[in-house]
Parts: sequence; C-alpha cells; structure tokens
Amino acid sequence: MRPGMPAGAPDVKAKSFKSSVKRLAGRLAPERLLVTVIVALGVVSVVLNIIGPYLLGQATNLIFDGVVGRQLPAGVSKEQAIEGLRNQGQDTFADMLSGMDVVPGVGIDFDAVGRVLTVVLVLYLGAALFGWLQAYLLNDLINRTIKRLRADVEDKIHRLPLSYFDTAPRGDVLSRVTNDVDNISQSLQQTMSQLLISLLTVLGILGMMFWISPLLALIALLTVPAVIVVTAQIAKRSKPHFVDQWKYTGLVNAQVEEAYTGHEVVTAFGRSKQVAAEFDKRNDHLFKSSFKAQFISGLIMPASMFLGNINYVLVALIGGLRVASGQLSLGEVQAFIQYSRQFSQPLTQIGAMANLLQSGVASAERIFEILDAEEQSPDPAHEITRPPERGLVEFDAVSFRYEPEKPVIEDLSLAAEPGHVVAIVGPTGAGKTTLVNLLLRFYELDSGAIRIDGIDITELSREQLRSRIGMVLQDTWLFKGTIRDNIAYGNPRASEEDILEAARGAYVDRFVHSLPDGYDTVIDEEGAGVSAGEKQLITIARAFLAKPTILVLDEATSSVDTRTELLVQQATAELRRDRTSFVIAHRLSTIRDADLIVVMEAGRIVETGNHDQLLARQGAYYRLYSAQFAAAAVEA
Repeated sequence: MRPGMPAGAPDVKAKSFKSSVKRLAGRLAPERLLVTVIVALGVVSVVLNIIGPYLLGQATNLIFDGVVGRQLPAGVSKEQAIEGLRNQGQDTFADMLSGMDVVPGVGIDFDAVGRVLTVVLVLYLGAALFGWLQAYLLNDLINRTIKRLRADVEDKIHRLPLSYFDTAPRGDVLSRVTNDVDNISQSLQQTMSQLLISLLTVLGILGMMFWISPLLALIALLTVPAVIVVTAQIAKRSKPHFVDQWKYTGLVNAQVEEAYTGHEVVTAFGRSKQVAAEFDKRNDHLFKSSFKAQFISGLIMPASMFLGNINYVLVALIGGLRVASGQLSLGEVQAFIQYSRQFSQPLTQIGAMANLLQSGVASAERIFEILDAEEQSPDPAHEITRPPERGLVEFDAVSFRYEPEKPVIEDLSLAAEPGHVVAIVGPTGAGKTTLVNLLLRFYELDSGAIRIDGIDITELSREQLRSRIGMVLQDTWLFKGTIRDNIAYGNPRASEEDILEAARGAYVDRFVHSLPDGYDTVIDEEGAGVSAGEKQLITIARAFLAKPTILVLDEATSSVDTRTELLVQQATAELRRDRTSFVIAHRLSTIRDADLIVVMEAGRIVETGNHDQLLARQGAYYRLYSAQFAAAAVEA
C-alpha cells in the first residue's frame, strides 16, 4: 500500500490461548531465581495459614471436652462413663463421647487453650509476613518483566519497515504499545499473586481434608469438576468479546487521533457530524463487546459460589452425623468445614480471575502481533569503517513496487555528481518521493542497486547511510521544546555557534528575535506560536546543522511565502555548496538553477537536462512549465 492511502484495521484474530499464556509466562524466564524464591515464600505462607484451622479445631476440642467432662461424674474413667450412658439408653451421647478425649469431672484446661491460641497467632503473623514479602517480590518481578516488554516493543518499532506503518492505523499502533501493555501489567498484577496463592491453598487444603476425613474430602471434591466445567464454558464464551474489546479500543483510539490531528480539515469541510457518527458507531461496538465480556465473565463468581454453598451444606450435614457417631471430633469437623470454605474460596477466586486473565491474554496477543511482524532486512555484519564522503549518487536499473501487481518505479537509472543540484519534477504519483525513500532505505529495492561513492547502500548500516543525508520534508515535524532544541536535533553535539550559524543560514534568526524568549521560546508538537513557513525554516536549519554530504528537499518551500522562498533559495544556494542535493518540487520557479532536472512520469525518467535545455526541447518539462506559468498568464 502506498504511503498516505487509507488502511483498514490490522488483523486481530486471536491466537491459541494456551500458546499465548505459555509465551507470556516465558517472559519471566530471566527471573527464574526470583520466581523460585516467590514460590517458596508462597508455599511457606500457605502452609502456615493451613495449619491454623487445624490448631483452632484442637482448641475447640479442648473447650468442648472440658464442657462435657465437667458434666460427667468425677472419679470414674471415660470407659465407665460411656458404659453408664449406654445403660441409661443414651447411645448417641455415648458414641459421641467415645470419640472425645475427656476426663470425667475435669473442666476446661484454659492454659492448654491459651498455648494453642498463642501458636495460632504466631502462625498467622508469620503467614502474613511471608505473604507480604512474597507479594512485594512478585510486584517487583512483574514490573521488571513489563519494563522489558515495553523495551522490546520499542526496539521492535524501530526495526519495523516503513511499509508496516503505511498499513496500520497510527492510533491502533499507539493503543497496542500503551493501552495493551498497561492492561497486561494490570492483569498480571491482579492475577499472578492471587493465582499462585489460590493454587497452593487448594493443594494444601486438599491434603489436610484427606488427612482429617477421606470421606468428607471426596464429598467436597464432588463440586470441583462442576466448578471447572462452568468456569471453562463461561471463559470460552467471554474470550471472543475480550478480543473484540481491545480491537475496538484500538479503532476508537485511531478514530480520535485521526480526528484530532485533522481537526481543522474536519471542521472546514463540515464533516464533524460524520466523524462523530463514525466515532459513535465504533464506540458502540466497544461498549457492546466490553459489556458482553464483563457480563459473561462476571457469571463465574456467582456460579462458583452457588456450587460452593452446596458443598458446604453436604459437608456440614455428613460431618455432624460423624461427630454424633464418634467417628470424628467436633474440632475436626469444625476444621474441615473451615477448610471446605477455604477450598471453595480459591476456586471461586480462580474463576473470578479468568476474566482478567482473558483480557490480559487478549492484549498480549496484540502485542505479540507487533513483536512477530516482519522486520526490515538486517544491517551488514561488518560495517565499512570509513566510507568516502564525496556525494556521488548512482541509481542503477532500479525497480520498486509497493504492491506486487502495481509497479511504481521501473528500470530507472540516474547519476548525481558530487556537489550538483538534482531537481526531480513530475506529476503527482510519478514516483518522486518514492525515489528519495529508496535512497534512504525506507523501502528495499525489488531489483537494481543504489550506490553512494561507489558503495552499494545495502553494504552500509542504516545509521551510516542516513547520517550522511539531511532531509527536509513537506510536512514539518517539531517536538515540544525550545526552538534551540529543535534545531540542535540535527546534531546533538553542535556548539551554540553552530546552532546560530545554521539558524542565520536558514533565516530563522530573522524572526526568532521577535518571539518572547528568542531561541528559548518553547513550542509544542504542533508548532504553536510560529507560522507554517517559520516551522519549515526551523526544519531546514535542523537539516543544515547536521552538515550532511547529501541534502534532500522534498517540497521544502511549499509552506513558505514568496519573499521567504527567495531568502531560502539564497541560503540553500550557499549551503548546498559541495553537497549533492536532491530537490523535489512542484513549483518550478524553485529549481531553475538546478544542475540537472529529472522529469519523471509513471515511475520512469522521460527527460533530463537543465532548465533552458528542457524548455528548448518543448517536451514533458515544457508542458509542466507552460501549465504552471504560461496558462496562468493567459488566464490573467
């Protein structure tokens, strides 16, 4: 797709959930030791928490045994008391007493109860301490992982070819590297710690329940398959909606970014209602997908809680019968019920975290799409240490296509001598800007070669190549900062005198003193505070400060008034000395003094020569010149 052409939304088809989770987990690989420590701390914290209910059950037994023991006659043994109860027909009480550790006539041992409660308190404090340390380290682990992910995405952006950004909406790309990365961070923060603790808790509690009563443990496990099936089914149905949610988040961001940057055009052409309608349409899609994703995934917790309550009723009923029969103590049943509630709680939490995990994985898939995108060809393994810098540029049988079936440049050959000014003219779509993009290796050739000073540009690293070329585009680009900083962007090591010299040469010095703070005047990304022509002069000064061997001016004077254009022409005449310059222009008045004028049509060179030679031929250049000047004079 050609630059500037409208592009559709990128493919956001979800990948395999399992492979995406596995890949996301693989981002933790550099922190294996820390992961081991976190898991160990989690195990210790969970074990201490799990022991607590069992000890509390023992405290309950001490109290209950004391209460029952005081009601029994003193001076008899436990066996005698049981036999007496059976003789009185109280078989149920006798069965329960057989499973208790009572001493007839002896009340509650408060010292023993106090010791048990003290141990429980110490255990819970220890569990809280280890849990806090585990959460702290896990938070550090996740933040460092996300930091690396952001760095990888940033590095990847710089390795992507320009064609990637031609076909991807800018707002969607921004949404992926900001919103989606943040969503992954939040999802990991909210799920990993709780997920680890929940899984460890489930395993630990399961072991304690089987130790206390295998029968009750099996009853408690009856609801687990139901919880898993319900969670899986709900998560399966919510996942597509989470994918749509982040897809339309990117599209809405793209819409807002496009409407904001083109606000003046939208307003001038009265398209505000249409833009608002398109925004409402996408926003409505985002609302519906977000609502469905959250609503469906939100069913997991109430469904899990319902199944957990059924489990609680069964355990309480059968546990009470086993206490009455003397097969279990009251404290053991109390501990088991507490374990059963704790057992269903982490399962419920795992189910509730499924929506967060689904959302995070959907965002991770969008990030992985960027990380998996095809990169530009690598730089040569061995750079040329000191390439010559004369400025001879040769295009040798160059061919290029944005799309396979649509040739843009075919078999083009051209030589620009050192220090010469080469003007490239032709109708819109002739391939003028594409030619310069190929010189800068923004795109790779389909065939042919481009050489600078006899060296194929593919033998140079992109940094080496582009450091020799200064470029001024038709669309100015400034960042938020002072005018001095924007000029110095062309050469961060430049001295103050160099900056001022470039500013004087580009006639920035002519207007900068009329600004409130001179060169220290702060302008924003849109260049507020300076005119369009003044912005262009700043970008020209920036290019001159870089002191390139080759200078490219792509419609650089299109935003400059006639008087400023004459000043810029005078400045560029001096600054182009001993530099090879390529000037792309529609206004033919700006390239009359060019050493060589190249006329392009449909990706081919149809004429070359200087201004006078081309006019004398009365060919393509003559027709362009006549259309621009002679026709206007007749109409006037």
